[in-house]
Amino acid sequence: MKLIENLNQIDTPFNNAVVTIGNFDGVHKGHQALLAQTVDRARHYNGTAVVMTFEPHPLRALGISSPPLITRHDQKLELFEQAGIDVLVCLTFDKAFSRISAHDFIEKILVKTIGMTGIIVGSDYTFGKDRKGDIHLLESEGKRLGFDTVISNWITDNGANAQRISSTRIRDVVMEGRVEEARKYLGRHYQIRGKVIKGRQRGGSQLGFPTANIKLHDELCPKIGVYAVTVETIYGNYPGVANIGFSPTFGDQQFTIEVHILDFDKDLYDSRIRVNMVARLRNEIKFSCLDELSERIRQDIQQAKEILKHNGHS
Repeated sequence: MKLIENLNQIDTPFNNAVVTIGNFDGVHKGHQALLAQTVDRARHYNGTAVVMTFEPHPLRALGISSPPLITRHDQKLELFEQAGIDVLVCLTFDKAFSRISAHDFIEKILVKTIGMTGIIVGSDYTFGKDRKGDIHLLESEGKRLGFDTVISNWITDNGANAQRISSTRIRDVVMEGRVEEARKYLGRHYQIRGKVIKGRQRGGSQLGFPTANIKLHDELCPKIGVYAVTVETIYGNYPGVANIGFSPTFGDQQFTIEVHILDFDKDLYDSRIRVNMVARLRNEIKFSCLDELSERIRQDIQQAKEILKHNGHS
């Protein structure tokens, strides 16, 4: 996949570019359907599958409060590539960009620079200065400039009410700790990732369960509690148990994400790990003593092993 971060990098328009545009936070099943349609159409016309997205989030760039990210920028890139996208145009969204008119965005950027012959978007897609561009403008400009506009249907869950899968909905279930439900909408486990940092140095010495501590930045944090997880490390993938919260038994009110990796004794400091949230085991609890906490951790580990085995993780 070719990454374009500035339109000046494009010397000549791409061949028969089929484009989809959005923030794609989560790259959930709804987004995946858009990407698949884009790739399929590009392959059919022997063209180029192009995603246009923005970094940072447009709301953040304009100084407006934006929700925490479901997927970090680096994970999004990986997921686009896995979907078969040929070119990712990831532009800096700033106030100057926000002032580009909808007509100029279509003609100067999408058609003349990128070489768009087809665009695939959802029915509520809006763009350009003051969000004045919509699917009706795309359709009318398509007749004038020679590109097709394809309106993609929303992807819904399989529940009785058939609700639309959306980033907002995924954010809600993750913040409620319902990570198993998030997997249904994402098509994969919800993942947090970060560099292993120095923790409070008591997991191994005081409890007998050493932990890898990570710090989140802009991404969405699951509800406080204990989770069965799988952990992707530089040494391979392992099952584990994660505690997200304040470790109330110790009483220092310091927020941490601590991951105990099962059957693992290697040094991970300063390396990056990825933690896949498989299932929430319980709330955080304040125990009366460290022995009581250690015993509960043993129970958590046993429960996590059973859940992970059931989910195909040994």
